[in-house]
This record gives sequence, structure tokens and C-alpha cells, in this order.
Amino acid sequence: MPRIPILMPQLGEAIAEAVIRAIRVKPQDRVESDQEIMEVETNKTNMGVTVPCRGKVIEITAALDASYPVGATLGYLEVSASDAAKAGFKDGGNSRKVKVPKNGRSPVRVDKKAAPDTAGVHFQVDEDDTFTVAETAAVRPTVGLPVPANASGATYLSPRMKARMQELGLNAADLSSIPGTGAGGRVTIEDFEKFVRQLDSHAQSPASPMRIAVADAMRRSCLRPLATVGRPVLMDRMLLHRKQSTFKPGLTLYVLRALALAIAENTAVGGRLVGDKIIHPKSIDIGFAVEVDDGVLVPIIREVNNRKLEDMVEPYHQLVKQAHSRKLSLEATGTGIATVTNFGSFGLAWATPIPLPEQNLVLGLGVGRKVPVWSDEVGTFVPATEAELTLSFDHRILDGGAAGRLLARVADLLQTPAAL
Repeated sequence: MPRIPILMPQLGEAIAEAVIRAIRVKPQDRVESDQEIMEVETNKTNMGVTVPCRGKVIEITAALDASYPVGATLGYLEVSASDAAKAGFKDGGNSRKVKVPKNGRSPVRVDKKAAPDTAGVHFQVDEDDTFTVAETAAVRPTVGLPVPANASGATYLSPRMKARMQELGLNAADLSSIPGTGAGGRVTIEDFEKFVRQLDSHAQSPASPMRIAVADAMRRSCLRPLATVGRPVLMDRMLLHRKQSTFKPGLTLYVLRALALAIAENTAVGGRLVGDKIIHPKSIDIGFAVEVDDGVLVPIIREVNNRKLEDMVEPYHQLVKQAHSRKLSLEATGTGIATVTNFGSFGLAWATPIPLPEQNLVLGLGVGRKVPVWSDEVGTFVPATEAELTLSFDHRILDGGAAGRLLARVADLLQTPAAL
């Protein structure tokens, strides 16, 4: 009977690999079409791997806690010829209409008859002198990132240094803290080996794929000029509205809805600078930060400016629940234009959160505190609940004045919570 591979599927835009977290079948088990047989972890969520058709599992080649690229073979099924054909496999399961290499890389074709281009080449290697290095689909989770990005750190890396770093699973950003002793502050191989020996003397623990992804995202975010402004906002009307309402929205939802309405009044503030143009968003999609094990997830609520506050309460709680279980849908993990984070839940009064690389804005809410506020009605100070709002932004898009006006508009909208 035909034997067909079980492949790592494409798990979402810009996701190139995933870590195997659970294997739910074993060899000789019978499976049905689209049955979930594995659970994998990406930098955003946990997802399932399904089989393309019914059949019998004859081999599982994937290993738990190992990372595999999209298109990698995770195992094999024994199926009927008709089922193999329906699933898109042909030639007895040995090929497929859209063929993906087992290592997830596109094959490189070389025209041996074409004359080699030797212009500017110091030396030429004959075909008989070449050698190959055996590759494996399984790699350490710390090697490679779902979204490749140019690293910062050492400005020049010799071939010897690159080979040593590849051997250890490091990238150029890991060298940013090494003081170079070479010409012009260059990090030499001796500097690098000294750095590695020092690392070995410290306690170590493996970084999860999410931790690596967060680190890479924050590094890429800080390649832009970022700034933060802040101002206090009175919370009493919002807290009273929440107490009197039947749907009990969280404070994060109030702020999220107010930010969406403020951006909708001038969409340029939520835009992105590309070349010499500011690209305005088509939809006011805003995320909110949810702390999970070893990282942060940012579920997205779509078209927030067109949805009433009460209509978002149930979807908001569902997204929080899905984020904690690492089961967010692809729709909920797409790109938004801004993020809201309630750092006040950690007792923090002020913070400078960093926008995601693909976003321009992140709005933060601090902890509420009782403060004396002057009342013109009674002519004296009265106690009120006040919190700090912060807005971190890409300074190429907004200046301090524009950011301050946007923040002031959000604070004003929060004073009429019934209209949100």
C-alpha cells in the first residue's frame, strides 16, 4: 500500500517552525482524515497537526520538544491508493502535486553546462572537491527565529567566528555585550571564546520559543526612535459605570475602546511610515497584552471603533481564556495597529511599554490610587481615584504634541463611559 508523509503544515503567516509538544498516536494506530495527531507550539500559540487522509500510522519520526520547519516530515502513513490520490499524492505516495522538501528548504538547481562566473572570485572549487554536511530536520528551539531579522551587535564577523557561533546556536545580537579587543573594537575569536567560557560558569536554563520570539520582537522594535508620554486620568466615572452595568467590562476594555475611537478620528496617528509615505490603517484592530507562561500574547479585537463596549465583553473573556491555554486562533493573532496593556494589574503606577515591531502605538494603564482632587462644586479637595495613562509611540510618526493630544482625547472619552 502507498506510504505518504505527515508534514509540518504552514501554521500562519511568517511562522517558519514549531516545537512538538505532544504526540497523540503511535505506530499501528488507525487514523481518520483530518484527525489531530500532534500538538505543536509556535511563538504565538499552540496548534494541532492533522493527517491528510485516513490510514495507519507506520512511523513517527518527530521527537518531543524538538523544533521542525514547515514542510518537515514528522512521520508516515500507510493508506490506500485512492485515499492517497484524494489527498494530492501520486506515484504511490512518493510524490505530491506540490512537493515540499523534507528539510523545509527549496531545492537549488545548478546548470552544470553553464560557464561559471569567476569574476572577482579569489579561487574556484572543482565539483569533485566539494563536500556535504548531513542535515537533520530537528533543531534546537533556540536556533533560528520564526521571523528572521537582521541582528545587531558585532559589525563584522569572520568566517571562523560565524562557524563557531552557528555551532553554538548563537547570533550576532548575542555578541553585543562583548568588549572587542581587535582593531576598531572588533570582537575577535579570542574575545568570543573567553565570553563562552564565562557563560559556562553561570547557571543556565533553556529559553522557550516564545521567550526567544519576544526578545527578537523587542530588539527589532527598538531599532526605531521610540518615546513615551503620560498623563493622569480620573477613574471614578468608569468604575461607577462598571459597577452599575450588567455586563461588567474590564478596565482594559474601556481603554481599548476609547483608544480606537480616538484613532478613528485621525487614522494617521495609527499609521506606519514606509518610505516617504504614512500608510493609514484600513481597520482599527487593537490588541491587548495577556501574560502567559514565559512570555506575553497579544490577542486582537477587530474593528473596535465599530463595536459597542458591551458587545466586546464576551469575546474579550474568550480571547483571554484562549491565550492562557495557548489556543488562540489565527484570526486573533494577526497584526493590529496598536496594543493596550494594563500594567496596573501588577501594582505599577508608571511604565514605558514598547510597541510591537509592526505597530506604532502601545497604550498603558497604571494602578488606580486615591488622591485629593479639587472640586469647584464644593470648593474643597475631595478624594478621587486616579491612574496614569502612558502612550509609547514611534517618534517618526508622532511628535510629543500629537501624542499628548491623542492621549488627552483618550482620557476625555473615558469620562463618558456610557458612550463607549
